Amino acid sequence: MRSAVVLGGSVAGLLTARVLSDHAEEVVVLEPDGLIVEGAGRGAPHRHQLHALLAMGHTQLERWFPGITRELVDGGAHLGTGTAIQYYVDGVLRPNVPDAHMLGATRPFVEDHLRRRVLALPNVTITTARARDLIFSGTRVSGVRFSSTADNSPSSDPDGELEADLVVDAMGRSSRLGKWLQKHGWEQAPFERMTVDLGYATAHFRRGDELPGTVVAHASPGPASGYQYREAVTEPAAVTALEGNRWGVVLAGYTDYRPGCDPDEFKARMRRSVAPIREIAEKCELDSPIGTFHFRESLRRDFTGLSRFPGGLIAVGDAVASVNPIYGQGLTVAALQASALSAYLRTGASSHAAAWGYFRRAGVIVNAAWQLSATADLAQHHVAGHRPPGYRLTRWVGDKITEASVIDPVVNQAFMDVVHMRKRPKALSHLSILLATALALSSRALKSTPSEAHQTMWDADSQTKTGSEAGNRGASR
Repeated sequence: MRSAVVLGGSVAGLLTARVLSDHAEEVVVLEPDGLIVEGAGRGAPHRHQLHALLAMGHTQLERWFPGITRELVDGGAHLGTGTAIQYYVDGVLRPNVPDAHMLGATRPFVEDHLRRRVLALPNVTITTARARDLIFSGTRVSGVRFSSTADNSPSSDPDGELEADLVVDAMGRSSRLGKWLQKHGWEQAPFERMTVDLGYATAHFRRGDELPGTVVAHASPGPASGYQYREAVTEPAAVTALEGNRWGVVLAGYTDYRPGCDPDEFKARMRRSVAPIREIAEKCELDSPIGTFHFRESLRRDFTGLSRFPGGLIAVGDAVASVNPIYGQGLTVAALQASALSAYLRTGASSHAAAWGYFRRAGVIVNAAWQLSATADLAQHHVAGHRPPGYRLTRWVGDKITEASVIDPVVNQAFMDVVHMRKRPKALSHLSILLATALALSSRALKSTPSEAHQTMWDADSQTKTGSEAGNRGASR
């Protein structure tokens, strides 16, 4: 390609620019919020909330920016491996996953380092400008109209044009791509929504010598509470060691159990969580205002559901799918989509043709993230959504795998591989994992009293029949 234009300069846009630098003579990133100098600009509305970079996201980050991990750690970030990463379910610590690795850093810190690395590429530039429309040449997109003003008013007229062999929509979940396509006689991608009504809040605490062996601690509700946040055995929360000798703590809840900005209430909820988070509440001083964010719905756009699509155009990141952030998949999905784009371009496909090969690859990634988050979200009583055939059986099996993962290292390794997007969700249905789950739960039952073991097996048999009947009814429908 001679030129490519990326609309948006956050993580998804920067990763895409890095990939395109291998395939285009010139790559221009249009970023309306001017996120060029450290800490500047607004960016995504939840940019300053605690973010997670899952293990696969970290792997992809290092793939595209070799040495970035050492650079981030030298700048104050923390790399957690093995026992430094602690996951609790219903207040019980999961077994250690030796090959686990997660970065502890704020999203602005990671973005700033990525931006420096991207700007160091000889054929990439970042321009403060807002895309206003697409330029078409027949059945392909051939450029972008933009406004260089900082004015965010939609009535601002474009005052410049950029030619491009490929235009990338990295404008986030509020992308205007659909409206632009309709304006030029194309259909916008069909989309699916799931209302989750999640609220979460992030606060920073000064970090001392407490918890020297901890980088990430995460507490979530499980089968004991039916995954309900209000009734959880321990308060759902997460903590990460951050640059600048700080702890980042996030609390979450649904509907009227969303956390607020009151420091006393925030700490009170921390004290009801697992030991590492309780210790921070007791020993560490609050070092920031408490920021809240309300996530109303998950959203995904199915570009493969279109019968026709212009060439020279793709979408990445939240412009394709924005799922419940409580599962920490967003940054990792963006990194995997960048790699999907690289795989597509390496096939020799023309940038002027409709990028069906890319959208199919990206769809695999989005489907994995959506399956994991949507299945979990449907466990919440308030979430209304389509329960697929056999959902009750799937949920019951998932409950049993979750219970087994707390006591069996093999099951937990498989479970965390899916959570960290190193494997697809279907990996948990492998016969070896189901057998390991059954053996772990049987062993636990035998260690309980005879009456408890009898009750456990009776409950399992009853649930199996109920789930199978539900699956059969769904299949017949």
